[in-house]
Amino acid sequence: MHQILLIDDDHQLGPPLATYFQRFELGLTHALKPSEGLALLARGGFDAAILDVMLPEMDGFELCRTIRRTSDIPIIMLTARGEVMDRVVGLELGADDYLPKPFEPRELVARIQTVLRRQTKAQGPVDAGKEAPLDLRFEGLSIDVARREVQRQGTLVELTGTEFELLLLLAREPGKVHNRDDILNQLRGHEADLYTRAVDIVVSRLRKKLEPLDCIKTLRNAGYSLALRPLVP
Repeated sequence: MHQILLIDDDHQLGPPLATYFQRFELGLTHALKPSEGLALLARGGFDAAILDVMLPEMDGFELCRTIRRTSDIPIIMLTARGEVMDRVVGLELGADDYLPKPFEPRELVARIQTVLRRQTKAQGPVDAGKEAPLDLRFEGLSIDVARREVQRQGTLVELTGTEFELLLLLAREPGKVHNRDDILNQLRGHEADLYTRAVDIVVSRLRKKLEPLDCIKTLRNAGYSLALRPLVP
């Protein structure tokens, strides 16, 4: 059973949500304060985290930033107002998804299942008769698909699940232009209501992490493509 950590100061949110999550084989632990949540995360054992934006001690954005310093655990932000700026800031800080409050529990479960699927789909054992995923190698960049590891000029790069999936999508077909809507649907696993600005944010984060390589090419009004030349084995 996947274990999810909810950090939200609403005392009434955790118990009914935990009961609902059990229907989908998800365990939920509720922390009311960021300090409590960070202590639980430090112990390990969680597969994803849900962060409210409005929190005591520190807001959800600072909490997301703090978690991202040491962990690539999938993060979903809960934005009380659903404002665009909240979503933009959360994504820029490394959140994998967001959901405006009030929300339907089933939609939250769907978002969690999507980020978990992205995080683990390349980590499971290979079925008999199927070839193991091949490494993808380019000038200055290598992607170990099975281990979900990326090296830039021989140095390991820490990517969030969303950043890795975006890079993998582009690297599978180098040179091919992927438009923003296609990228959103690929990363989210369903028709996305997330505005296309989110793709630009994730691309910007990924570019910074891959510097000084100039990996991702932007084609105005068209989309993005991987601009590196593949290395022939």
